[in-house]
Parts: sequence; structure tokens; C-alpha cells
Amino acid sequence: MFHRVGNAHAVKQKTRNIRPFLNTPIHCPLAPPPLMHATAIVEHYLTGTRVDTFLARHLRSYTAWRLHRLVRAGQATVNGIVATPNQRVFTGEEVSIRLLEPPDNLMPSEEIPLEIVFEDQWLLIVNKPAGLIIHPTGKNPLGTLTNALQFHLDQTSDYPGQKKPGIVHRLDRDTSGVVATAKDHMALRLLSIEFQRERIQKSYIALVDGVMKEDEGIIDLPIGRSRGDSSALMTCRADALDAKASKTHYEVIERLPRHTLVRAKPRTGRLHQIRVHFATLGHPVVGDEFYAAFGELKPDRTPDAPRCSPFINRQALHAASISFSHPMTHEWRTFEASLPPDIVQAIESVRAL
Repeated sequence: MFHRVGNAHAVKQKTRNIRPFLNTPIHCPLAPPPLMHATAIVEHYLTGTRVDTFLARHLRSYTAWRLHRLVRAGQATVNGIVATPNQRVFTGEEVSIRLLEPPDNLMPSEEIPLEIVFEDQWLLIVNKPAGLIIHPTGKNPLGTLTNALQFHLDQTSDYPGQKKPGIVHRLDRDTSGVVATAKDHMALRLLSIEFQRERIQKSYIALVDGVMKEDEGIIDLPIGRSRGDSSALMTCRADALDAKASKTHYEVIERLPRHTLVRAKPRTGRLHQIRVHFATLGHPVVGDEFYAAFGELKPDRTPDAPRCSPFINRQALHAASISFSHPMTHEWRTFEASLPPDIVQAIESVRAL
């Protein structure tokens, strides 16, 4: 982990345990940082890497090119000796760099309330509320989960902005529930590999239209992009673009007069997979604004259009749990997020029909 010093005189001291000066506003990472040094001890899993590569793993708001340039300019040291551009570092060595230039790409942070399910030095698991977008976009550069996570990380960082939330999976804006993120580069890499190899178990709770006949089953239908639509809507139709194999296991939790409460466990991770699969079966998720029964797409909604369901203002879909091998301790862990009040109320409403 890096520590920083805010002026040139202080860098003559041992910098490992020096905290940042309090006059640096950590709540405003977009402001250029003062002239400072950053220092870290080489971890065992980064032993043998080139000095600029090591620095890039920790100073994530600086590009590798900029850090390489600073090393070539003689601004980096290893155990107090000026580093050469191709020098490699080894476990236990102390690497310092004088940051003469501001970061390249700081993520704006925002103090948005977070429900933290679990946190350690490597992972941060949160319960995302419905309506919160995961990543900033052109239309929504602020007010996202990423901005909220950045603020949270900055509160415990010696150098705000250099720890970045490592988000390896996502939920739709109007889907609530558990989201797993990594706090350092190694945890992010290992967790990403687990997702790519489909070694993650996820469980969702959904309230769907209609009464399902089977107690459990597997929906094994390829999903691809819908033709003739400018947005990223998906379909199981035979004419889907770039269709990929998709599987969802489901089990009925409760049959209601006109609806079914189900637990869905996706075996693959396609966009809108659960929503598309259940809609294709004729049981769309209650409140879904895009997907209708038997593969039909709903017409575009106007701003003054009535809500999609009288029971809930968004799709009744919640990511209830996620399970995986902890990337650093290798312990199998399960993280859960309880049902939010709006879905609980929707269930009670349809139960009373």
C-alpha cells in the first residue's frame, strides 16, 4: 500500500508510516494533488516485476506510460537508490516515486449511502438499491455505484483516488441486490478469472406473471441481441444476433393466485438473462418495462406513460446471494442481501388477489 508525503523536505524521512497532510481535501479527488512522494513495499506476488509495472499496479489513476516516464526521469527509487527504467523489484524492497504530475484519470467520488454486506482488505460486498446505475455513462457521469464506492475507498486511503473499485459483474439499474467488488489489483484479477470460468454461484429472487406449472427446471435457450432495435435489448428468438448458449436453473418458492415467486440461478452471465428467459417461457418478471410474454418486446414508453405494474415501480428482481472462493484466503464464501421493502410489498399485494 502506498503512503505519501506532501513536500520535498519530508521525503528525506522514512515515508512508510507517514500519513497525508490534512489540508489535502480527500472528498475532492478531481483537484490536482500537491507535489508528493508515494512509497510501497513490494508484495510477494509482484516480485520480479519491472519497477514501472509495480507502480502501475498501485497507482491506478496514473497510466503506465506516465509512470514509465517518471522512472526514466529519475523520480523513482528502490531502497533509496535511483531506479533504472528496466529495473525489477523483489519482495520486501521499498519503492518510492516522486509524483511531479497529476493523475491521468481520477474517478469522481460521491458520498452516497452504501449498505455494506461484507468488507475486508481485499473485498467490498454491497447491497445495491434499485435505481442505482453501476458504472458512470455519458448520460450519467455521477450518482453511480462506482462513484459511491470510490468515496468509500478514499476514506481509508493515504492517496485518495489511487484505489479504484474493481467491479467484475453488474446488475441492471432497476435490479437490486448483492454486488461483489475488489479493492486491490490482485483480488480483482483473481475474482475476474473466477467469473470468466463461471465458478461463481448467484441466486436471484423474482416475482413473475402467471402460475408456473413445474416445481423446478432448467431454461436452456440461447440469448442474443434483438434485431431492429437500437438499444441493447436481448431475445431468445431464432433470428437473434450473436446468440450465445444460456442456462438458468429455477425453482418455485411459492405459487400465488396469478403470479409465482421463484428462485433463479443463472449458469451463464448473459445480459438480461433471467428477464429474457422467464419472459420467453410466458412468465415475464413483474414490472419489467421491456420484455413481454413469449419473446415479445414492449413498445417504447413515453415519459407520461403509466408504470408497467400496479404492484411495483420497477422489475421485481433481486440478487439475493453470491458465492465464490475468496480470491486471497481461498475460503468458499456466500454473501446475502435481504429482499427490499418494495418487492416484499409487491408479494403481499399479489398474494391478496
